[in-house]
Amino acid sequence: MIDPKIKSLLGFESDKPDDEALAEWKVAATRVCKPCWELKYCPYGPWVEDSPLLPSTRKEAEKYQEYLKNCLKTGILEGGEPLDDERRRLFKEWTDEFNPEDYPEEIPEKIAEMACTVFGHICPVVFIAEDFTETNEVRRRRRYISFKVKMRVVRRDNYTCQVCGKHLLDNEVEFDHIIPLSKGGSSEEHNIRLTCFDCNRDKSDRVEI
Repeated sequence: MIDPKIKSLLGFESDKPDDEALAEWKVAATRVCKPCWELKYCPYGPWVEDSPLLPSTRKEAEKYQEYLKNCLKTGILEGGEPLDDERRRLFKEWTDEFNPEDYPEEIPEKIAEMACTVFGHICPVVFIAEDFTETNEVRRRRRYISFKVKMRVVRRDNYTCQVCGKHLLDNEVEFDHIIPLSKGGSSEEHNIRLTCFDCNRDKSDRVEI
């Protein structure tokens, strides 16, 4: 279930059926690739802070409330520092105003994974929603990996699994999309690596940054 506040935050009508909202979001998220996955840094800078910021889940918010209450009770912060008057006032205000209903019980993984790992905001690229990359060439989005690319990857990776380091025989070679196709990855050489069968299956469709 998608909390109505999350739908509104992402630009959907709050009463839009969950399956329709999630289906549209999956299309938008698959159409693009978060630039930090390719570049290893964020090219958007301050623009990220103008994108929606996902709230804490109810469980996370309640856990934080317990921390605040404990600080108020003991007069000590987590690191052992005394609780000063200003923070005591703020903590008291936050605990008094806390309402669990203001927080979603959960956030679908497909939505959460498009959040910035540094700032927490949803990556602006999702809202642009155009099939582009940060390089000059259009990414090949098909699952098919050409023979030429396979040979280059095999030579580059020297018949070695790039996860566990196992030396591979010809019939043990697996080609892994570093950024999965389902998350906007391409079938070009820079996004392909050699893995063994076990490591390729363990990764599933996760993005390793």
